[in-house]
Amino acid sequence: MTAPWDDWNHVLKIDPDKDLPEGITYGDLCATGTDAIEIGGTMGITEENMEAVVEACAEHDVPLYQEPSNPDVVIDNEALEGYLIPTVFNAGSPFWITGAHKEWVRIDGDLEWDRTTLEAYIVLNPEADVAQLTEADCELSADDVAAYAKIAERMFGQEIVYVEYSGMLGEEAIVEAADGAVDEATLFYGGGIHDYDSAYGMAQHADVIVVGNLAHEDGVDAVRETVDAASDAA
Repeated sequence: MTAPWDDWNHVLKIDPDKDLPEGITYGDLCATGTDAIEIGGTMGITEENMEAVVEACAEHDVPLYQEPSNPDVVIDNEALEGYLIPTVFNAGSPFWITGAHKEWVRIDGDLEWDRTTLEAYIVLNPEADVAQLTEADCELSADDVAAYAKIAERMFGQEIVYVEYSGMLGEEAIVEAADGAVDEATLFYGGGIHDYDSAYGMAQHADVIVVGNLAHEDGVDAVRETVDAASDAA
């Protein structure tokens, strides 16, 4: 049985704590041609702002997934296709590997397991909020990243391995190393994609590129360029 992301090239990540450019609506972003929309962020996320973005996007024909930063912001909305839950493999704090997940299960009890998928994050920008929050060890070589990717797939059975440079464009050689380390897992890449060329470069190695800040900073046309690049590189 194939997973939805097996057929994706591009994901648009929308942060409920960030504004959109003037004149741009969530509907405009949903119509960029992206394969899916992931709604989440690290700081300033609440149930209320999460719900507002889900409702705004729900009117449009694009798969919606929530990526909650902690158990307190998980929402139950029938418009969501499911939940993509980060577990940070190179986190310095074990809370972000299994602790937050344990709390979610403890608080909510019987989760909708068939709609819940972990993302094995490898966080690599030390200046990013997610790196600082999780105390991630970002001083990793290509071999280190490849090893994390391999154990995520082989030892922990992760369907998604996510190389995350949030806020900066990463090194293609490191993404290529992660790509070479996995066989069946889907490799996501996110961070610093800002135009056709940067999207195309990363999409040559990652199965799926994730574009986030670009939507909040530059708007629809810029996002469409990255959609085209991901498609061309596939």
